Amino acid sequence: MSEQRKKWWKESVIYQIYPRSFMDSNGDGIGDIQGIISKLDYLKDLGVDIIWLSPIYESPNDDNGYDISDYYAIHPEFGTMADFDEMLTGLHDRGMKLIMDLVVNHSSDEHAWFEKSRASIDNTYRDYYFWKKGKNGGPPNNWLSFFGGSAWEYDEQTEEYYLHLFTKKQPDLNWENPKVREEVYDLLRFWLDKGIDGFRMDVIPLISKRLDFDDSPYEALNDTIEHVYSNGPKVHEYIHEMYEKVLQHYDIMTVGEGPGINSTVGHDYVGQDRGELNMIFHLDHMFLGHGPKGKFDPVPYTWEDIKRIFREWYDAMGDTGWVSIFLDNHDFPRLVSRFGNDNAFRNESAKMLATLILTLRGTACIYQGTELGMSNVAFTDIEDYRDVETHNFYKEFTEEGMDPSTFLERVHEHGRDNVRTPMHWNSTTHAGFTKGKPWIKVNPNFVDINAEKVLNDQNSIYYYYQALLTFRKKHLTLVYGEWHELQNTDERLFCYTRQDKDETFLICLNHSDDQVPFEEDLSQYAKAIGNYSDEASNYLRPWEAIIYKKK
Repeated sequence: MSEQRKKWWKESVIYQIYPRSFMDSNGDGIGDIQGIISKLDYLKDLGVDIIWLSPIYESPNDDNGYDISDYYAIHPEFGTMADFDEMLTGLHDRGMKLIMDLVVNHSSDEHAWFEKSRASIDNTYRDYYFWKKGKNGGPPNNWLSFFGGSAWEYDEQTEEYYLHLFTKKQPDLNWENPKVREEVYDLLRFWLDKGIDGFRMDVIPLISKRLDFDDSPYEALNDTIEHVYSNGPKVHEYIHEMYEKVLQHYDIMTVGEGPGINSTVGHDYVGQDRGELNMIFHLDHMFLGHGPKGKFDPVPYTWEDIKRIFREWYDAMGDTGWVSIFLDNHDFPRLVSRFGNDNAFRNESAKMLATLILTLRGTACIYQGTELGMSNVAFTDIEDYRDVETHNFYKEFTEEGMDPSTFLERVHEHGRDNVRTPMHWNSTTHAGFTKGKPWIKVNPNFVDINAEKVLNDQNSIYYYYQALLTFRKKHLTLVYGEWHELQNTDERLFCYTRQDKDETFLICLNHSDDQVPFEEDLSQYAKAIGNYSDEASNYLRPWEAIIYKKK
């Protein structure tokens, strides 16, 4: 392989903030921009480079801000535009960058565009969205929403259905209409001209629809997402146009969320000479374990499946593509609970997974609280959950006969609110997140897992992340170097090298509660960093992670 083209966003590490749950400054129970400002030094000390901010725009909050009613306004619960400007300046003054969520597959049904669109069949905003006549007394086709139920909602005012791949308050925008695309480009310029450093583009492969609107032939929702909703006929035309008209004129980074993008088509979105996106968050590993009806219909998967996916994506990207590496975000369970052991080996497994994220080729992304080892929550009452997805599927599954307690067990494993409970800052009331009543309950384990505690423990997960981030910045081989997997006979191990003309590193990971024999010849290597303070020989301890450097 030839040497990778060097870019600042490849060498950076992203930290995702979910503003509603990060830090509340005014006691209303909702995190806000001033709360973020109060923690900028914390983020700088951790060593992250880019802050990805989940939506803070004006919104009715049907889907916690991913239903936007005004793309040019800050929602009052988060603060003001002056607060935003102060935050952006504060980040830039500390050498950090800011990317914002671009949510333009859909808007809120309370956006002025949709309110005009639904007013009559012949108004000028009608084709900003998708409107269709029903069929055989029902919706236009059998498409299902990501969040349960039909993807079509009947509107009595004009006696037609509108398309919503997410909640019924998130109607899909019609990118076929050039006026819609120009609206998007205008809002991009607005935020980029304010000085932000790029965008995370929400469900971007969904923006081009298959206009025949045929029924989906697939039983599994994920198959419908991949083959019907995503990778539509004009998706690359639209993204390239966005690049040509706006993105190329700024020194920014773009990362697309990739539902339905598999390794076969991934390079089409991110090839360095295609003029589209810089990188994608592919979701193949995050959709593992999802059955025909999605995350609340679980099926088994193995560590070998995860390794295979990372292998396939590395091969698919080659010299000229790029991805972001992550294991949790606002849509998926806590990393240590899903992929580690959040009980007996919480500390060790959290550190092992951190090592994985920060040594694979790609721009690493850390979700808030992961650096503390925060874990899933297990509320015992469905009313304690706030996520529209959880409530929609609770209704659907229990109406089909599932025992409510069984569904709750699945929520404890897979629900999105696992990562949306407030950040644990200390062991005081509500984990120091708010002086008021939090919008969602705090995970009860905040007394044992919180920032104040980990900052006073040199062996903590936080300091391990800090050390890894420092190590990665010093050794760009871990950014640009070639990746080669070692062929271990034991599937519990994941061992690979990162190398270039200057350095070679060997990374060895044990994904199990077991002590696993390890027979690699290490005579040419010296331990550089690991999640156990001492060294063992001929085996890896439970959840052990070691980075060796070739002498």
